[in-house]
Amino acid sequence: MEKWTSNDLYILETLFEEDAAQKNVLGNRLKNNLPDMEVSATHGKFLYLLAKIKNAKRILEIGTFVGYSTIWLAKSLPDDGMVISLEYDKSYADMAYKNVENAGFSDRVKILQGDASDLLSKLIEEKEMPFDIIFIDADKPNYSTYLELSLQLSKPGTVIYGDNVIRDGELCNVANPDEKVIGVRKFVESLGKSVNLESTALQTVGVKGYDGFTLSIVK
Repeated sequence: MEKWTSNDLYILETLFEEDAAQKNVLGNRLKNNLPDMEVSATHGKFLYLLAKIKNAKRILEIGTFVGYSTIWLAKSLPDDGMVISLEYDKSYADMAYKNVENAGFSDRVKILQGDASDLLSKLIEEKEMPFDIIFIDADKPNYSTYLELSLQLSKPGTVIYGDNVIRDGELCNVANPDEKVIGVRKFVESLGKSVNLESTALQTVGVKGYDGFTLSIVK
């Protein structure tokens, strides 16, 4: 694990640097004694590059927390791009809004506060335009529900990214009673059964430990 962390830090020091606004997000999180739930810097840059490669203009983020990944995604967009980010916890949503504003991206980020399933259903009901990328990083037991609703906000070519699915290697342990493990396993199985998606998953190691993500594209 020490090597995982050291290599992650080496990558960060060698390939890129967080800007002042991103460092400020992490500082605010520490100042408010909030849990370490944001993506790592290297992961954030990966999301940024993925959005760039995709030429994304519309991104849906399910799970804002304090806006660190939101800012990475917003940075990837052209001036007329938009990130719509959903956050259940009002205090997190309020802090994320301030962090996004401080980063200078309030014109291309809309944070919606409330239950993600309800918010997604409302976006569907309002006939929101489909998204280019959908980033799922919220409560694990509901990942399958978010996937089902996200597909209704997708189009052929939409990339769907599911974070934190390996769960320290417990994804394959069918005897594990943890609701988060059960939730992501159901999500991964839903991806495999879907006739509308092509999917894979990758395991990761780094400053956040041993985990991984799924990557899917809508047919």
